[in-house]
Amino acid sequence: IYDMDPIPAFAFLLGMHAVVATTGDITSVLFGIPGEATTVATILDGHPMAQRGEAGRALGAVLFSSLVGAIIGAAVLALSVPVMRPLVLAFGPPEFLMLTVLGLTFIVALSSGNMLKGFLMALLGFVASMVGLDPFAGRPRFTFGQLYLWDGLSIVPVVIGLFAVAETLQLMTTRTSIARTIGAAPITRVVEGVFDTFRHWWLTLRCSLIGVFIGIIPGMGGATAQFIAYAHAQQTSKHPEEFGRGSIEGVLAAGSVNNSKEGGSIIPTVAFGVPGSTSTAILLGAFLILGLVPGPDMLTKHLSVTFSMVWVIVLSNIVAVALSFVLLKQLVKLTFVKGTWLVPFLLLLVSIGAFTTHNDLLDIVVMLVFGAVGWAALRWDWPRAPFLLAFVLGHTAERYLFLSHQLYEWAWLGRPAVLALIALSLGGLVYSLKRRRYSAEAAPPGAAGVAA
Repeated sequence: IYDMDPIPAFAFLLGMHAVVATTGDITSVLFGIPGEATTVATILDGHPMAQRGEAGRALGAVLFSSLVGAIIGAAVLALSVPVMRPLVLAFGPPEFLMLTVLGLTFIVALSSGNMLKGFLMALLGFVASMVGLDPFAGRPRFTFGQLYLWDGLSIVPVVIGLFAVAETLQLMTTRTSIARTIGAAPITRVVEGVFDTFRHWWLTLRCSLIGVFIGIIPGMGGATAQFIAYAHAQQTSKHPEEFGRGSIEGVLAAGSVNNSKEGGSIIPTVAFGVPGSTSTAILLGAFLILGLVPGPDMLTKHLSVTFSMVWVIVLSNIVAVALSFVLLKQLVKLTFVKGTWLVPFLLLLVSIGAFTTHNDLLDIVVMLVFGAVGWAALRWDWPRAPFLLAFVLGHTAERYLFLSHQLYEWAWLGRPAVLALIALSLGGLVYSLKRRRYSAEAAPPGAAGVAA
């Protein structure tokens, strides 16, 4: 981009980045392998739908909801850039901490079936997030004398092992195709998936706005946004028991967040130079290379550059979704290929994905360890989502807790925004518990035994 003008330069960078989550959902649905770390939540319901022979419907829903989310995210970016700076600046470490806690309370919603199992998996996720150097004391934790672990566990080999390797091992042991409903037509329900986005338009809109809001918060990340939106969809669904087993609402919730968060993460980057994500940190580097200073100038002198980002997000997603729909027929056929033919290719693919994290063979070891954990969770019906959510949010919670205590000691607990977020977290927890109790009381005799 050194010799480019600003608008083509941002079209080049943002156009590539804005679509990776969209296309990453394709492998999440078809193989249970996240194409991106930010497309993990799509696996929870998208892959079970593929196993039922409904891969076409799942892909239609997730691709179209991603496009809708991108348009909503771009619209919010266009409307709110002038007014978002004072709002973001009003949030300090205590508020960011409580937003993280709010996300962690959704673990209850993700622990469908057995709350104790969900809590234990979340606890294991917290422990895994603490591996590495203590960021404040500088002492190694849970490293067992291994220098490799000083940097902590990377999310890529952990996610690949927990989901991709586990699903591949499951496919190998069952010796069937991914789409176990052999007689189902592979591509006939794509249009139905598109119409599902319209049928559940209110859910798609809400989850898109959640993605925008989480994207605005620096450091929260796309995976966090997906799981918060997914948990919200489960809590507000009339059929929460279907989540994790192939719920179209779960697919729509995860898909709509994918690209709406990009519009949100650009807001703090443009407004005052604080990148909302790793990708926007690269974008911030592009600002500096091209001689642009984030801040008031981006809202006045370089306003055309700012609004060009809006159009790039929209147009790049339209192109990506259109191409994906054209190729779907061939892609969905892969789910009907016998599993024993796919397993060697999939294991090679995931091994390369894990290795390229640090170009270290120990990344593959981490992948295999968490592959065993994921397979055991599948085998004995333990939820994997609480582990992953706690692993993703663990670093954030620890960092903001330290900063809050250093700056305000315990006085930060009395801040109005913190009290409001605490009340919201407790309200969500109580609502989940009451809803679970009501569902148990309303279940027909014998259902509890089956669920157990």
